[in-house]
Formats: sequence, structure tokens, C-alpha cells
Amino acid sequence: MKTAIIGAGIAGLAAAVRLAADGHRVEVFEANDGPGGKLSQFSLPGGYRFDFGPSLFTMPQYVDELFSLAGEDPKEHFHYVRLPEVCRYWWADGTRFTAPATTEALATGAAATFGVPRERIADFMDEAARKYELTGRTFLEKSLHQMDTWLDPKVAAAMLRIPGLDLLNSMHEVHARDLGHPKLVQLFDRFATYNGSNPYKAPGLLSMIPHFEHHFGAYLPEGGMFDISKSIHALGERLGVTYHFGRRVDEILREGGRVTGVRVDGEDLPFDLVVCNMDVWLAYERLLPGARQPRRTLNQQKSTSAVIFYWGMADSFPELGLHNIFFSQDYAREFAELEAGRLSDDVTTYVNISSKLVAEDAPAGHENWFVMVNAPADVGQDWPQITAGLRQRVIDQLDRAGLARRLSPAATSIGELIAAERIITPPDIEKLTGSHQGALYGTSSNNPMAAFLRHPNFSRRIGGLYFLGGSVHPGGGVPLCLLSAKITAELIAKREEKIVV
Repeated sequence: MKTAIIGAGIAGLAAAVRLAADGHRVEVFEANDGPGGKLSQFSLPGGYRFDFGPSLFTMPQYVDELFSLAGEDPKEHFHYVRLPEVCRYWWADGTRFTAPATTEALATGAAATFGVPRERIADFMDEAARKYELTGRTFLEKSLHQMDTWLDPKVAAAMLRIPGLDLLNSMHEVHARDLGHPKLVQLFDRFATYNGSNPYKAPGLLSMIPHFEHHFGAYLPEGGMFDISKSIHALGERLGVTYHFGRRVDEILREGGRVTGVRVDGEDLPFDLVVCNMDVWLAYERLLPGARQPRRTLNQQKSTSAVIFYWGMADSFPELGLHNIFFSQDYAREFAELEAGRLSDDVTTYVNISSKLVAEDAPAGHENWFVMVNAPADVGQDWPQITAGLRQRVIDQLDRAGLARRLSPAATSIGELIAAERIITPPDIEKLTGSHQGALYGTSSNNPMAAFLRHPNFSRRIGGLYFLGGSVHPGGGVPLCLLSAKITAELIAKREEKIVV
């Protein structure tokens, strides 16, 4: 079959490989000049390279699987290392905790730092593993919108267990109940942000998320996160996929209730199937004029967005690691402000420094700081004003944490070491990546039924039209986007007549 893929984000790249390996003639159309979407890269003057978006890599087997499907050895084309530590956490009162890589070491280290019995932490992580084993594979690796899924006895068994897996409790309630110590609770509450959600509303079932980092492991590709996109793109080329960069799709063409192709730069191009890796809200608004829209699905609460400062730093900081979190003092208030469409005056700041492991990402003695603050989706806020104040608050926060104490007498703040800078706000994220309102993960998971309310990976009304990526099932983030490509490719194999040409 001749198949068009709209968007060369990570899900689109992975789907191109899967479909090409299955005999499809695949063409990928991408408005930007290169592959990756949010998982792209850029450089700043002075020799600083940055990954644009995602900075944490888990479940590398999902990438390896693509090479295996193509008959290649992933070890020959894609290289990554497991991190010995996951994250360094900082609190305003001077408390610090470095989270080790394994579940066992995490329990031991957290017990020593926070005074919580090791067995209590180990039991919590065991329960996270149980939640994943009982539900994760069922609801993350299968379509939830196909009858044969629900006829599977394993799915029926998982559904019966869900009420007892904290579906009706919030993540925060689960963490407070099971862990007790407020700092440890805050540390685990942070995992709600992995899909742009609020730990005070997101279902406690999502307390399985730490299992991905500490059981399966946290990793970094050898050349940084963009290596994921680059490697999958190159694999697609070897399979015969055609990529059209700098070409924006204007419309998905339909006739008689089925897709017939795409319109690109005024030219109508025929295709048997269309796979859309664009944000599903914008896909309906821009690419499907006149099509009936699933308003209930599209109008769900958006996930959070972000304000990101990319700083080329003219110094190095040995007390920082690859991943660093500087917590606010009132997490509940911070999320309440986000719910109201505002940023708190006391925010949690994430600092990623890929040059810690990829030396080429910054000049010798310098570092590349990816500094991110969770922000509400864009609904017309005054982002220049917000960003100006936020920038100084973040610098002050990092100075207070002690990073300024080791500077030379000539410098009194880390702000004086910023040698190169780029700032991205939610409107920029929408413009650059096509994420509606800059929401990084499409819809939030702030209600117990959120997993079941995401848009399916296919259109119910337009034959031959499929959807994948972070705004549809199973959700956002690199691993889930890779799974959405897998689910979609499997749906196509089941639903469409397989014609190898």
C-alpha cells in the first residue's frame, strides 16, 4: 500500500519503519527542515548543542525493536548507556538526594536521607511494579478502542483489578499514604509531570511510573537524545522510506468516507492510507475541513506546557548531574496556580546538562543547561512579561541552592555566566512542533478515566485515516509515542487489505 505519514516526530518516524518493513511504500511529510519534532536538536553560538525537548530516555528496547523488525542488529546502529544515577534532587532548606539507578539502591538511599524505613520504600516500589505488570502492558500496548481488546481474558482480568490499584485515589494521596515523609512524597509526586498532569488529581494508578526509571532503567544515547530520531530516520531511509522535509501538508483528502491522499503546497498527492502524527486537535482544525469533530475528546483538559531556557554556561558545576530538580516549597500551590493558567512565584526547576556525558555538547570547562519550568498551556497569557520575571526567579533559586557560592569573586550570580541563550514559551512550542496551545502531552491525565478518553489511533468515520503520537492513545513521552506507532501499525495490518507493491 502507498502510505503517507504526516509529521516526522518520533511516532511518525517509528511508524514509517514499521510500515515499510511490512511492505508499504511510505512517504513522510514534515513541515520542519529535519526529523524529530520535539526530539530534535539545535546549537547556540559558542559551541553549545542542545536537544530541543525530551531529555529522559527509558525503555530503549522499543527503539531496538525497530531495528530487529528491519532485520538489523540494533547494537550496530544505535548506542546508549544506562545511567548510574537517575536524578539529583534539591530542596530550599539544603536537603539533597541523589536517586540511584536501581530500585534496591533507591530504597536504601532514600531511607538513609529521609528516615523512612527501607521496607516501606521497597514495598511502595514493589506495588508500582505490580501495577505495571497487571495493567501497563494491557493498556499501553493495545488499542483501547477495538472490541477484540476487550474480549481478551487478560484485559478482562486487568479491568477487574483496576479499582483496587488506586484508580480512585490521587497520586499524592497514594504517596502520602505509602511514603509519609513530605519530601519523599514531593519527589514521587513529580512523576505526574511526566505526562503533563497534576499529582493532586492524576489517578494513583500512575504511581507505577517510577518503575520505568528504577527497574527498567534510565539511559542516554551516546550522542544525546537526538540520536534516537537520527537513528530511526536513517533506518527508514535504508528501508526505502521517502522523507519530504520543509513540506507542510495542507489537507487530508477524502472521498466517499475514505482518504484519497494529501494536499501539499497546492498539489494533490494520491495515497491509500494516511497516518497523522500531528496533534489531533490541530489535525481536525487544519487538515480535515468539514469533518465531524469528536468534541468531547478534543476539548478535554490540556496537559501542561513549559517555559524552557537553553543556557550556554561559561563554567562547569561538579555538584550537578545529568538530571537535576530544584523543588518549590509549596508543591500544592504550584499545581493550583498551573490549573488556574498561571505560574507560581515559587516554581520547581528542572536542569538537564547533556554535556555531563556528551562532552562535545559544550566547550571544555563549559556546560549546556536545559532549564525547564512547568507552565500552563497557552490561552493568551502575556508570555514576554511572564518569562522576564520567571528568568530572574529561576536564577535566584539556583543561586540560593548554593550554586553561586563557588563562583569567582568577580561573579555573584550564575546569571553572569550565561554566555548564550534561547528561550522557548508555550506559543513557541505550538509554532515549532504543532502541539495545540503548546501542551506537551496533548490532554492531561487529571481524571481516573483519562486513559480511556484519549483519541483512538484510527478514525471511526474516515476509512484509511490513522492517528499516532503524544496527543492520542496511549499518551505522550518517548516510550508511549513509540508504542503508539506499534499499536497503529498493528491496527493497519488488521484493518486494511495488505497489498505489497
